[in-house]
Amino acid sequence: MSSRPPACEADRSGTPRIAKGKSVKTPACETVNVAIVGAGGMGRGVARNLMALPDVRIVAVADPAESYRDDFFYKSLVGRLPLKAEIEQHYGALVPGFACAEFADFRVMLERMPEIDAVVCATPDHLHAYVSVYAMRLGKHVYCEKPLAHNIREVRLMARVAGECGVATQMGNIGHAREGMRETCEWLWAGAIGTVREAHAWVGASRWNKGMTEPPVEGPAAPAGLDWDLWLGPRPYHPYHPACFPVKWRDFWTFGLGGIGDFVCHDLDVACWALDLGGPVSVEAFAAGRTHPDLTPHAEVCYYDFGARGNRGPVQVTWYDGGMRPRTPAGWPAGEPLPGRGIFFAGDEGVLISPGLGASPRLLPAGHMEGFVPPPASLPRSPGHHREWIDACKGGPAAGSDFAYSARLTEIALLGVLSLRLGRRIVWDWDALAAEGLPEAETVIRGEPYRSGWELAEA
Repeated sequence: MSSRPPACEADRSGTPRIAKGKSVKTPACETVNVAIVGAGGMGRGVARNLMALPDVRIVAVADPAESYRDDFFYKSLVGRLPLKAEIEQHYGALVPGFACAEFADFRVMLERMPEIDAVVCATPDHLHAYVSVYAMRLGKHVYCEKPLAHNIREVRLMARVAGECGVATQMGNIGHAREGMRETCEWLWAGAIGTVREAHAWVGASRWNKGMTEPPVEGPAAPAGLDWDLWLGPRPYHPYHPACFPVKWRDFWTFGLGGIGDFVCHDLDVACWALDLGGPVSVEAFAAGRTHPDLTPHAEVCYYDFGARGNRGPVQVTWYDGGMRPRTPAGWPAGEPLPGRGIFFAGDEGVLISPGLGASPRLLPAGHMEGFVPPPASLPRSPGHHREWIDACKGGPAAGSDFAYSARLTEIALLGVLSLRLGRRIVWDWDALAAEGLPEAETVIRGEPYRSGWELAEA
């Protein structure tokens, strides 16, 4: 079974190009054939969630790494061969002899397996846009891990291509589907704390390579079974080093985006949704501690100013990570520490706090909570984050964190990155895609030059 993608051609960079306006939907009664691109811990996690759905078959896995042990974070054996074995064990119990194909290069996989309907991109950040745009231009539905892309130009391109190709998309900010996210939105919209003036979100994430003061120059040979050149993808050649692979690539601006790029898409999600945040008027970020220009900070604080939106007035949003936190809000119970991550909204009539990712909200002070009657549900409840995407692949409603929404959320994160990297306050011109008066921002906004053969053409 498969819905065949429309015929496509290649642009001058070799990236497939699909005719605008084409839409590919898997019939509702059929199984969605999914391929996983990126078989590390995150790719394995998404695969396990998809394997729980009866109308999904994971038919292929692509990753430059055959097999490696991640003793740093996931504490397990990962890579395309271990994931292939797990997938075959799962489906083999249902379909005797089931085989999952495996490839080093996802482009070869898509060329050889036109029966693939949908692609999961769980690669490092610097490959998100290339993999997703490549797949969408072949008519494949795409689920991409957060953050959506590595720079603002890529984010906007991904959202546009998704609309042009008519494919179903979802970003991997799983908390967007949780009940607490919806309750927080509904309570705020019902006026639980009056007009919202401020929002503060925090997470404890910090740099992985704690003692590193500058990027390593030389390292050992890449381990057997890892195609390092393929892992680099669009990036200029950079020697392999265990400080970059696995997981710790997030510490390098070339590949990752640090704590703010990693977690804003989770922990500012509800603010973006509830307050209908778009482009901020200005952004000013500060790094904690000394760092190298090519390395992400150990911690940061970022101040966003959003102007009036429709009938909503201006609002100030502050981001903290790496152990930095806001002041404890008035009315918080004495002796109870703030949670390790969360967000609170300050309004004219109180404070609403959502402790943790998508947890149920609380009102402060406690007496305000006791007298509050929650409004009736006004947002549709989610059947599950991954279920949303599969239903959208089959012609159902758009997933809650589709690229149209998640591009806006990711751009907020990337504007914080822009201010951090420039060390300057950014006055943002949304329409012009420019930081006013800062031509040097262009390199960060549009990203590093792509290697030959890995370019992302606009059309």
